[in-house]
Amino acid sequence: MLKIKKGDNVEIIAGKDRGKRGEVIAVSPSNGTVTVKKLNMVTRHKKARQMGQKGERITIEAPINISNVALVCPHTDKPTRVGFVVKEGVKIRVSKKSGKEIE
Repeated sequence: MLKIKKGDNVEIIAGKDRGKRGEVIAVSPSNGTVTVKKLNMVTRHKKARQMGQKGERITIEAPINISNVALVCPHTDKPTRVGFVVKEGVKIRVSKKSGKEIE
């Protein structure tokens, strides 16, 4: 079970966008990366494929290593580490900073 899921709010703790916050739009467990909405934007050049069509530059979100982001606790609004607690046979994510469970 991953500590960060799609739809979570995270803060970037390392890299060019350090300190910025955003929503996770994709998680890749096999690569250990997450993609955050409107952050870590990179420019890609798209080649013209047909006669008369123009090439263009598009900006997209690039994946970030999961170790470079921290989950934002919904209770304290601060970045926190994530732990797990088993309640009634169900594994629940818990904020290390506030001790409260994360939805």
